[in-house]
Amino acid sequence: MNPRLDQLHPYPFQRLAALLAGCLPPPALPHISLAMGEPKHPAPQLVKDALCANLSGLSGYPATQGAPALRQACAGWGERRYGVALDPAREVLPVNGSREALFSLTQCLVDASGERKPVVVSPNPFYQIYEGAALLAGAEPYYLNCEASRRFQPDWDSVPDEVWARTQLLIVCSPGNPTGAVMGLADWERLFALSDRYGFVIASDECYSEIYFDEAPLGGLSAARLLGRGLERLVMLTSLSKRSNVPGMRSGFVAGDASILEKFLLYRTYHGSAMSLTVQAASIAAWNDEAHVESNRAAYAAKFAAVLPLLRPVLEVGMPDAGFYLWAKVPGGDDVAFARALFERQHVTVLPGSFLARDARGANPGRGYIRIALVAGQEECVAAAQRIVEFTQTQRAATPA
Repeated sequence: MNPRLDQLHPYPFQRLAALLAGCLPPPALPHISLAMGEPKHPAPQLVKDALCANLSGLSGYPATQGAPALRQACAGWGERRYGVALDPAREVLPVNGSREALFSLTQCLVDASGERKPVVVSPNPFYQIYEGAALLAGAEPYYLNCEASRRFQPDWDSVPDEVWARTQLLIVCSPGNPTGAVMGLADWERLFALSDRYGFVIASDECYSEIYFDEAPLGGLSAARLLGRGLERLVMLTSLSKRSNVPGMRSGFVAGDASILEKFLLYRTYHGSAMSLTVQAASIAAWNDEAHVESNRAAYAAKFAAVLPLLRPVLEVGMPDAGFYLWAKVPGGDDVAFARALFERQHVTVLPGSFLARDARGANPGRGYIRIALVAGQEECVAAAQRIVEFTQTQRAATPA
């Protein structure tokens, strides 16, 4: 067996299941889960229609590079969204969701054959695939704590030169999971300067980019354009899962540096990750339509408007820049105990923030927080919020002054 498998940590939901094992929540209260970031809104009818109309595609082997029509649809959406003219043949590559692409891109990019151990830098807390992909590629993960005092953004200048010199890949997530924080142009400018100096690749995970409330979040491609740069050493990853409520389709694309995508295509040809022709047809329909995305965005905005006023009196929580998570600071600071007791007494599941982070430089930046995913229907989200309020008020009343 690959010995690097022994370095992998239990996945957060595996840890959550172990935490809640043995709990006996009130049977009269129906379970409400706000732990997993799995969209629950209906899939768009136009996507379902395209799937059904193209079932003949199941009879053919798809090309790893994807059909020209799909690459054109992705490039067209990228230009409309980011103002960047992408070459569909060289700067766009369909993938089976951003999760699969993040993992395989890391395997493709990391060179662990040298004497010095390569580094993959990521935010902390983080989407756990970043760490697993780095470990299995033979790299050392380097975690940059994202704390409220810095707008939940990493402090790039805190990284020692020795670490930057070994860094081959830096992963950013904007809008962030779990904080919802969005990188500004100054953040990107500093990051590009570091990439120019040390030569590492930037992978920008933007799978939450289309769930926002005011203006569209800045992405890596548009930041490069605004700063007068090309796409050298930059790859953006996006997905239909959150944007279009189709996580089961496993469809997204990567865009950016053509020289990187050329090697990534070679890797994927052997990796065996071509997208079904049927899914490609449905993906074209999704990327070419914005009406369903606007409706989806409005539904999330309505949930935040209904839930936040309920939670603010009992939890330290604010509106995220984007995304569908609330990153809430819990009374007393014990996120694990809070999540377990909430489930046991109110039958509501949330994810302890410390499960999404690692101890780094003397702190776990997820400790004391819970992640609340507003993915269920509005009625369920409001009911869950009301139960959280009742639970918190009961806890407060029971705590000696």
